[in-house]
Amino acid sequence: MLKVTGSAMPGAGSLLPTAVLAAAGDGEKEAAAGPLHRDELSLYTAPQQTSRYVDPEAGQLEQSVATLRKSVEPYTGWCQDAYDKIKPRVQSAARFGVDTYVYLKDPPKDFYPRAGVIGFTGVLGLFLARGSRIKKLIYPTGLVAVSASLYYPEQAAAIARSTGDSAYDRAVRGYAAVEKLLRSPSGSDPGSGSDTKP
Repeated sequence: MLKVTGSAMPGAGSLLPTAVLAAAGDGEKEAAAGPLHRDELSLYTAPQQTSRYVDPEAGQLEQSVATLRKSVEPYTGWCQDAYDKIKPRVQSAARFGVDTYVYLKDPPKDFYPRAGVIGFTGVLGLFLARGSRIKKLIYPTGLVAVSASLYYPEQAAAIARSTGDSAYDRAVRGYAAVEKLLRSPSGSDPGSGSDTKP
């Protein structure tokens, strides 16, 4: 049986060496060979752990799922890029739908008669454009645009201005591309050939 003599401060007992007395089998008390720390006693030390983690073997299902994930991995990046490109368009379409619903829920005065006249001019354009596909595209669109611009001149002017600007920008870009193609058909200017004189 072990007996540890302590000090007046309980927290300091673990820092200071103490005398340990052990009871012999016949009742005699023997002093230990020297002062010991409490950590040196087997009663206060925990055995050293020698355990290690071993990964369990993957089953057939886990292997097939891992193979499927590896084969699909290149496509997930492509799908994420496509989603990032489509997301703003979907959000703007949803916002347009909500705005249209709110607008039609409480429309301004004379909105429905004007919408009826604009729709009637589109149907009239389809009727007048019988026989040709180009006429079926131009007549209804032109008549709807004219009738809508009569009822909503400010919006028509803003649309015409933005459409004109974008058409002008595209025309300038097309002209620059054609000019670039005509100037260097083989990738170099014809007058920049190097003439070597003997």
